[in-house]
Amino acid sequence: MATKAVLDRHIEITPGVTGGKPRVAGHRITVQNIVIWHERMGLSADEIATQYGLALSDVYTALAYYYDHRTEIDEAIEADDAFVAELRKMTPSKLLERLRG
Repeated sequence: MATKAVLDRHIEITPGVTGGKPRVAGHRITVQNIVIWHERMGLSADEIATQYGLALSDVYTALAYYYDHRTEIDEAIEADDAFVAELRKMTPSKLLERLRG
């Protein structure tokens, strides 16, 4: 039960804030953000904490939350990636248009 209390202190889920995604308590930084920075971009927990003004414990708790909810968060990341890809298809780059023209 002590583990849940730690997560509750560091991770919040609030409808209407960050789309209801789990986030670092008191911040708009989502668990998903931290996962992308750590897993995809290779930032260390220390680098994330320093760059985004978080406590190191917030970063580690967010990563622990991710590993406990990995499937759900990975699916959210994939859905966001697909959404961005679809937007890019629908909105051609002005720069590419100029370079081609």
